[in-house]
Amino acid sequence: MARRIIWTKDAKSTLHETLSYYRTRNGNSKYSRKLYDAFKKDLLLVAQSPTIGGKTEKENIRYIIPHPDYMLFYQYDGKKVEVLVLWDCRQDPQKLKSYFIKTK
Repeated sequence: MARRIIWTKDAKSTLHETLSYYRTRNGNSKYSRKLYDAFKKDLLLVAQSPTIGGKTEKENIRYIIPHPDYMLFYQYDGKKVEVLVLWDCRQDPQKLKSYFIKTK
């Protein structure tokens, strides 16, 4: 059974900012679409098998790396996968602590 994918307000905002940045920088939507498709593809796999993501120190939170520069942190239950954070891995890792998540 596939779970529904839900983005939190903060994660959705970061997604829109990221995709908008690349559209503006590149003058077209090709890279933004490629990035979004990578996120979507991996989240569809997570919706089918949510335990495929890496574990974090928080028992109910996992992560996937759909692109070398980005991580998606999520939690799940029997009905949904909730994307909590879209993280740009090129940022200072200390900043990730502000999202309450520490990876092992």
